[in-house]
Amino acid sequence: MTPDAPTALRDIPFTTSDGATATLSDYDGKLLMIVNVASKCGLTPQYEQLEELQRTYGDRGFTVLGFPCNQFMGQEPGSMQEILEFCSTTYGVTFPVFEKIKVNGRNAAPLYKALKKAKDPEGAHGPVAWNFEKFLLTPDGTVHRFRPPTKPDDPAVLKVIEDNLPR
Repeated sequence: MTPDAPTALRDIPFTTSDGATATLSDYDGKLLMIVNVASKCGLTPQYEQLEELQRTYGDRGFTVLGFPCNQFMGQEPGSMQEILEFCSTTYGVTFPVFEKIKVNGRNAAPLYKALKKAKDPEGAHGPVAWNFEKFLLTPDGTVHRFRPPTKPDDPAVLKVIEDNLPR
């Protein structure tokens, strides 16, 4: 993304799981991993790796931000309460999980409309391919994109995290 995009990206509002409004600027100075998540997907076990990253790097200025999405074969059908309960009881999730959103199409959340401009390691941008697509937003505003099959603890992802931890 361009150097002047981070301010706009950081100012895009989204809704927390309890209905409040938040922006990425609420996490200024942190390295963020923004992920569209789902409870009934073959990739759902990635929650375990996401939580491990949160526990490993959380005290060093890193956080995962989970955005439930039901756009891919209805794999996140539950209510917000059901989603939060599943995350905490099944995977012990401690990172923030936000209101369910759409990531593709005309009604895509504004945050995802902006994130999808980022290119993956192969140079492709555009629609989110599936659940568990990962966007790492560095404190300087750079966006690194990793497609769903790339696990959260993949060496390429860990390198971006290690190279960009704020402290």
